Amino acid sequence: MAIVFHCDYCGKKIEAQDSAGGKWGNCPACHNRLYVPDMTIDEDLKLAPIDETDEERRKRLLAETYKITQDILREKDVPNDLAGPVTSPPLRSDEQLTETIVAYLRQMADGELDRAGETATLIVPFGRRATEILDRIALSDMPEPELADVPPQVLSGLIRNLRAQIG
Repeated sequence: MAIVFHCDYCGKKIEAQDSAGGKWGNCPACHNRLYVPDMTIDEDLKLAPIDETDEERRKRLLAETYKITQDILREKDVPNDLAGPVTSPPLRSDEQLTETIVAYLRQMADGELDRAGETATLIVPFGRRATEILDRIALSDMPEPELADVPPQVLSGLIRNLRAQIG
């Protein structure tokens, strides 16, 4: 009786002689070296018994993790200093607006998305003025010092994102 198996590399069905079982050979299709399984061994695979205490401990830890995660998601207490809306003095000059835009770009580059979202709400009402400042930053040969370490492609993407928010 022949040993029938599939090549691990190309998947071709291979029929080998019984005497080839347990040896290494080459696939006739892709010529990769592969192991011919030995089908004459009737030995059962011995598995270690499951340790019930480890299984119970794992289940208990998973349940505890789930409960903690749900508690965190349901948490509604907000510290008093964060409860109210974020307010800041109105931006009167182009310099103040530029500083706020640069702060937004820095926050986005640093991954401070919540703060950047709050900063964006301060910028959006200034529409045309903010767009002009963004164009000036985008076309500048020298980026603002606060943004010097941000790769130009990333900075360009952040500027496009803010422009899209402004409309």
